[in-house]
Amino acid sequence: MSETMEIRATGNTEATKAVERKPEKKKKKGRKRRILKRIIWTIIILAILGVIGWSVYSKLRADYKITYDPYTATTGSISNSLSFSGSMQLIDSETYTAPADAKVREIYVTAGQKVTDGTRLMRLSTGDTIEAGFDGTVSAINVEKGDEVKAETSLITVADFDHMRVSVRVGESNISSVSVGQACKVTVSSAGASFDSTIGNINYVDYTGNNVAYYTTTVDVDTSETENIWPGMQATVTVTMDEAQDVTVLKVDALSTARDNTAYVYKENASGEMEEVKVTVGVSNGNYIEIKDGVTSGETVYKIAEKEEEATGLAALFSGMFTNQQVNRQNRNWRNQNGGNMPDFNGGFPGGSGSGESGSRPSNGGSGGSRGN
Repeated sequence: MSETMEIRATGNTEATKAVERKPEKKKKKGRKRRILKRIIWTIIILAILGVIGWSVYSKLRADYKITYDPYTATTGSISNSLSFSGSMQLIDSETYTAPADAKVREIYVTAGQKVTDGTRLMRLSTGDTIEAGFDGTVSAINVEKGDEVKAETSLITVADFDHMRVSVRVGESNISSVSVGQACKVTVSSAGASFDSTIGNINYVDYTGNNVAYYTTTVDVDTSETENIWPGMQATVTVTMDEAQDVTVLKVDALSTARDNTAYVYKENASGEMEEVKVTVGVSNGNYIEIKDGVTSGETVYKIAEKEEEATGLAALFSGMFTNQQVNRQNRNWRNQNGGNMPDFNGGFPGGSGSGESGSRPSNGGSGGSRGN
């Protein structure tokens, strides 16, 4: 009786185990299905993200484009200077008058004749002889031989056109850069003439101006070797501050500025990509600048001309990765590139004239290009 019961008990246990196995199998199958679904959804999501990523990548490559402009360095001379405008004035000029009522007995000279100190000019009936008091030129004869003249009547004028003076106003911001005896150049553009000279006098006591003080500075000019320089002609006085001769020169527009305020240019490497190259600069005149290191004469460098407007937000963030590069290749016609005519550096930079300005321009008689005080 007991054995039968044990057999039945054993049979019930095995049946119970078999019943228990069925839910476990169902659970495993459920987990597999869930895992499979997750894998499928993961694949789908990754595929969607891949499509989106590729779209973004393609758009960035298509929309973000940088255009470069080329600039070529060359050899030349450059200066940084201050320029001031004025007019030519006579230093010595005198009109001789009759000392008393008299008659003109003799006139010894003619208009335009050069005379020296002590030369007899005219004799009067009173016995007075009019003589030149300095070397100069007879600029006007106001009477004729035999004329009756009253006292103080103007008879003859002598002027020294070989030694003239330019007076200019120097503003308070530049007066500390100007000193007596400092070398300068006087340019009379209308006559196409330039003269080397020095600062002769600075009047620090008498000044003009309301909000800004201006001090009168004079420069004497020897014009004896040049014809047709007359009083009243406009002149420019240029004081050279810094100058560099026969150096590597590059247009200022070619330079880019880093965050640390250093200058750099772009150069095209062997792979055709643009690389940043730091440069050391020297004298600048506002248009061109001396390159001491980083670029050699004859070498072409580049600067970013423009970026597409679409390159904002994410595009700008990944600009270094997704960029289309375009270079505006140089034209052999210099007139059409670099923003204007390219100077001929073989003989230095061309000169120019200014009017009441201070600043800097190339050498060879150049004058200021930016207004100052």
